[in-house]
Amino acid sequence: MKTTLIVIQDEADHADAKKLIEKLMGSSDPKDRARMVAQARLVEAYERSEWPRTAPALPVLLAYIMDQHSLSRADLVPLLGTASRVSEVLGGKRDLSMTMVRRLRERFHISADLLVPRGRARNRIAA
Repeated sequence: MKTTLIVIQDEADHADAKKLIEKLMGSSDPKDRARMVAQARLVEAYERSEWPRTAPALPVLLAYIMDQHSLSRADLVPLLGTASRVSEVLGGKRDLSMTMVRRLRERFHISADLLVPRGRARNRIAA
């Protein structure tokens, strides 16, 4: 089967590739569906290389969680220990201990990967 796909090297190629996917979405031809899937994979690869996802900083993540659950700093005290620890964590001056990570993970059902800084040695996480 011969098919034409757009190799994405810049924004113009990216736009053209997305238009092609839209066009192919309406087709019931199995060849067009296969072409659409292949083009979508190329778009995804380009987007991942151009705009890689990064985890939010811990204070930003916690501020978001507080906002979504209508929580105050005082509401985090049972999870983080003391009001001063809450302040230090939200200010970015203190990392979470594994106990804090466990409590936050259990309370909000979020991945511990979001709570533990990348590249940090396991034994260097704050107590």
